[in-house]
Amino acid sequence: MHPETHLALHQARAADLRAQAEAHRLATEAKPPRELRTRLGWTLIELGLRLAASPRPAMA
Repeated sequence: MHPETHLALHQARAADLRAQAEAHRLATEAKPPRELRTRLGWTLIELGLRLAASPRPAMA
């Protein structure tokens, strides 16, 4: 393969990757922030699983 051909392919692939990265960045900025809601949901699930799995002492 000729060096210029290899360089041209590399530049085309790099430009494609940059465009994909920019599109992904724009898409993630457009989404509403749900990080706190997601973390709270998973915390509640974890708490529920711990409560369900822990043995409870018998009440007299």
